[in-house]
Amino acid sequence: MADVSVQKFTSFAEFFPFYLGEHRNQTCRVLHFIGTSIGLALLITALVSARYWLIPVALLQGYVWAWVGHFGFEKNKPASFKQPLFSFMGDWVMWFQLLTGKIKFSG
Repeated sequence: MADVSVQKFTSFAEFFPFYLGEHRNQTCRVLHFIGTSIGLALLITALVSARYWLIPVALLQGYVWAWVGHFGFEKNKPASFKQPLFSFMGDWVMWFQLLTGKIKFSG
């Protein structure tokens, strides 16, 4: 496992393979997908209903599920601690690739 605290990435293209390597555990990927999906549903609800207080709740949902996956199953530190922007982007790319089957939930 690479230590994100010493690795600095200058582009998302350079970061994303590392990001995927930090998400090898099936349960971690599933938890990421669940948290991101709940976060997206809450964000849409917030915007449609003008309940803007749901926006931080949406962000919290996404991160809490992911952190449970990392600390409980993947046994690594989330990349969001050191590379927050690239990690946030990676969450959405991985979510979409899981949704479309480009990345498998298992294996």
